[in-house]
Amino acid sequence: MDVVAELDEELIVVRSPGKRQTSIVPQVEPRVERGTPGHIDHFVDSVYIVDTMAEPAYLGEFENLVLLSVLRLGAEANGVSVARELEAQAGRRVSRGALYTTLDRLEGKGLLRWKFAPGSAERASLPRRAYAVTPRGMAALRASHRTLQRMWRGLEDVLKERS
Repeated sequence: MDVVAELDEELIVVRSPGKRQTSIVPQVEPRVERGTPGHIDHFVDSVYIVDTMAEPAYLGEFENLVLLSVLRLGAEANGVSVARELEAQAGRRVSRGALYTTLDRLEGKGLLRWKFAPGSAERASLPRRAYAVTPRGMAALRASHRTLQRMWRGLEDVLKERS
């Protein structure tokens, strides 16, 4: 990851391109005189991370379906239950590889997060990943829904199923 650092008399500003994230680190006087053992150039008292909300992320069809499944399942959302939900609601059977690759990609985009949850007896009590949609993921789903509604507007007659 490329990082651009700007030095100021009082602050170090670190920008991470592509993440739209800026860290502002106050500089303070060295605690130990230069050239002595234990010398520290700068001591950081606090770090502030400013995350500007970027435009909602573009979602592909499968990403949309996965996020909607996680949202529908709530606290019960794990890999196996998401796969079952996709099959039941969308009629899509998915491979484990495709599903977990997509879950990882969505996490990387900041659209969902996971935490360890207790495993069941059928998993020999091994912990599982419980997934949840983040606020950014909710914004992406809403934006996707609005876009599809705009695209469908005026096409209802053309796309109506013929009996």
